Amino acid sequence: MTGTAQIVWESIALIVREKGIANIPVNGRSMLPFIVGGEDWVLLKRPETLKVGDVVFADTKEKGYVIHRIDSIAADGTYALLGDGNLGFREHCQLADIKAIAVEVIKPDGRHKPLGYGFRAKMWRRLLPIRRYLLWIYFRFAN
Repeated sequence: MTGTAQIVWESIALIVREKGIANIPVNGRSMLPFIVGGEDWVLLKRPETLKVGDVVFADTKEKGYVIHRIDSIAADGTYALLGDGNLGFREHCQLADIKAIAVEVIKPDGRHKPLGYGFRAKMWRRLLPIRRYLLWIYFRFAN
């Protein structure tokens, strides 16, 4: 991660810590199909309680700052994060590294969609073994 990008992410974390809320644009494909990079924004809030399935803004050991879903929480307090559009690679962090929880996606037309861990997200998690094929179909026909 470049120095400028690191400063931007740390500034966003500071805004959430100080103000309790921030809207940010999202790039990348790692949260497809729920968050579309280059189009959607996310509403970040100061985290209160966290659980498996929450989408968080975190500083990870492997990739730096990411917006990914909590996949598991180990007994030692390590959080494993997995992007909805990823095929299995997980990033790891501690509670102190989680800077915000993403609670809504803001679509280009202004609609706000909740980013909870509802039926669709739970089903998508169960489809991890065949996600590669589903994402191929998504890319093939979404554009």
